[in-house]
Amino acid sequence: MRIARFSIDGNVAFGAVEGDKPDELVLDIIKGIPFADFELSGTKVPLSKVRLLPPVLPNKVVAFGRNYAEHARELGNEVPDAPFAFFKPSTSVIGPGDAIKYPSFSEELHHEAELAVVIGRMCREVPRDRVADVILGYTCANDVTARDVQKREKQWARAKGFDTSCPLGPWVETDLDLATASDLTVQLTVNGEQRQLGRTSEMIHSIEDLIVNITEAMTLLPGDVILTGTPAGVGPLAVGDEVAVTIEGIGTLTNKVVKRG
Repeated sequence: MRIARFSIDGNVAFGAVEGDKPDELVLDIIKGIPFADFELSGTKVPLSKVRLLPPVLPNKVVAFGRNYAEHARELGNEVPDAPFAFFKPSTSVIGPGDAIKYPSFSEELHHEAELAVVIGRMCREVPRDRVADVILGYTCANDVTARDVQKREKQWARAKGFDTSCPLGPWVETDLDLATASDLTVQLTVNGEQRQLGRTSEMIHSIEDLIVNITEAMTLLPGDVILTGTPAGVGPLAVGDEVAVTIEGIGTLTNKVVKRG
C-alpha cells in the first residue's frame, strides 16, 4: 500500500494511493492513522485535487553518512567501520513539490538521494530478527547538504539541519519487504539530467545494521525516519534547479531550489 499524507480544503488526512497512471491516481481516505489499526473510508479524491505533504512528521530523522563506499571516496573520506549517524531536525522536513530554500550562509549546496525507512511503532534495542516488525514502509529522501559549511564546521547541525534540507515523499510504500528494499535502484536527476545512480545493495551497513545500531542508543517513535546513505554522484544545486529522487518500487520525489527570502 502507498500511504500519502495530504491537505484538501484546509484539512489534513492520510490516504491510500490507488491507480497506476500518474494522471489517474486517487486517494482513498484513511479512517485513523497508519501507525495503528485503520480502515479505508471508501471516500476517494483525485490526487490532482490535493496537496501532498511530507508523508510523515517525524519526531527525529536519524541519518547515516558514508554508507556507500564510492560516495565516501568521492569526498575524500574513509569508509567507516561502524554506522556513522547524525540528526536532521523535524523542522528540516518538507514534502513533494515544496521548495528547497538555498541557505544564505552557504555557497555550495549539494543533493544526496537516499532510501528512507519509516518507523511504524515505538521501539528500542531491536534485535536483528525483529527489524522488519518495526518498519512501516519506505519513502524517498534528499539529504540536502551545505557542503562548504560541512567541510568548515566540525558539527554538521547547520550544514545538514537547516530548514527545507530534508525533502521526503511522495508517499510511504508499505508493501516492500526487507529483502526487496535492500536491492532497489536509487536515481537522482537535476533538470532532467542524471546525476546519481546506485542500488541499495551497495550499502556498507544494511538496513538491519542501521536500526540495530541506533536503537541500542535511543528509542524510535512511530513516524521517525532513518536515512540510509547516498550513492556516489553527489553534486551542486543552484537556484532554479529542479531535483528529482526516484527509487524503484516507491516513486519520485521532486523539489525546486529557490532563493531563501
